[in-house]
Amino acid sequence: MDATITPMASASEQYHSWYYDTAVWRKTTFLGVPCLKSVSDLWNYQEILAQIQPSVVLELGTYDGGSTLYFAEILQLISPRSRILSVDIDHSIVHERVRRQLQVELLQCDSRSPTVAARFSELRREYGGKAFCILDSAHTKQHVYDELMMLRSITESGDYVVVEDGNINGHPVLPDWGPGPYEALEEYLAQYPNDYTPDLERENKFGFTFSPKGFLIRR
Repeated sequence: MDATITPMASASEQYHSWYYDTAVWRKTTFLGVPCLKSVSDLWNYQEILAQIQPSVVLELGTYDGGSTLYFAEILQLISPRSRILSVDIDHSIVHERVRRQLQVELLQCDSRSPTVAARFSELRREYGGKAFCILDSAHTKQHVYDELMMLRSITESGDYVVVEDGNINGHPVLPDWGPGPYEALEEYLAQYPNDYTPDLERENKFGFTFSPKGFLIRR
């Protein structure tokens, strides 16, 4: 039995731990580009995108760009006049296929930089409509909390925010990680309980998610 699976764990927790600890998510690709996410979360994302039809997607954390490409392909079908702003401190490994996507704009800087908020606001003025924001960069509590504080000033009612990787630090995987996204959310939501409506139906739809407490609709 894996170290993160306890005999008292529920079936969904055991599956979650198996899925994470076997690193199947590291072997997941989209159109040949690594996309390090749960496939059930990805399915949820396309349903959310189809529902709210955002004109701007803000992705904090690009890595290879598999999810960036995924969002771009989905948006071409449901919201052709749209833009994806994908931010990372290093874009050196972004796949060439992602770089060729006309809807994708790569911004290389710290995801908490004022440059991010400024560019996102510019895109909102240009494209209008709702936004979909996903936080998947550094997974420390302070970093994620700072990102949430940045979003507080630039998101609007009806925007959708996903905080990824709240499953680490024992929720239920990587119990020795230390405070991360989950704890950042706890602190933020305790301070600003009226900012978001938790989308529990989305969170619970497939029995497990890499983003516990992290499906949020801006009020």
